[in-house]
Amino acid sequence: MGGGNTTSKILGRVEIEGCCFAISRVLDGNRKVIALGLMKQYGKSGEMGEQVGTGEYLGGKLLVAMPGMRDPRFSQSVVYICAHNEDGAMGLVINRVIDSITFPELLEQLGIARPAPTIEDIQVHFGGPVESSRGFVLHSTDFSNEATLHVDRGVSVTATVDILEQIALGEGPQSRILALGYAGWRSGQLENEILANGWLHVDADADLLFDIDCEDKWEQAFTKLGFAPELLSGEAGHA
Repeated sequence: MGGGNTTSKILGRVEIEGCCFAISRVLDGNRKVIALGLMKQYGKSGEMGEQVGTGEYLGGKLLVAMPGMRDPRFSQSVVYICAHNEDGAMGLVINRVIDSITFPELLEQLGIARPAPTIEDIQVHFGGPVESSRGFVLHSTDFSNEATLHVDRGVSVTATVDILEQIALGEGPQSRILALGYAGWRSGQLENEILANGWLHVDADADLLFDIDCEDKWEQAFTKLGFAPELLSGEAGHA
């Protein structure tokens, strides 16, 4: 992932599921950044929506793991696709919470004050197995800065420390998911996984993204598709 002349400073480490993850702050000019602008690798949202290979670009849609998903890292996962073009795809798992670190602990490691009592309720999500030192906030479009990627109707992604500072003050976007790490696919890989019956895809909506409890999102995604997961044996590839 390219980052130009950015310099990464490790501020702390946390143990998550037996692995050591570095929480890093990246200094990009005068801006404090949690994550490098990796979305550049996959293009901006304006490049999404055309036909590619055997299917369409899936930016702004949800991937739903088939019941027979062979990769345990994505078993019963729901992934929001933030960017997708001919170079590959990048997304965030939205239904898996990291229990071994809290949002206040993350703020403490990043040196951010946490005066708002409501932040105790904010969960830290496992965004995916790639570069788990990088943090992302998937959120409603009522917050934006120059680093925000506007993905689709009412959904954006921001990876700067200032959005965490706003959330810590009890401000920032009304709806948000904080995630560490992301899911990434090289060119053609996601399309092949869909053809191999690894994933279904479905339109995203705000309730499924932000409001439904994590443990219910996978089954609710199937409800949105119109059938129960137990009826599948790995036949379908997309919806």
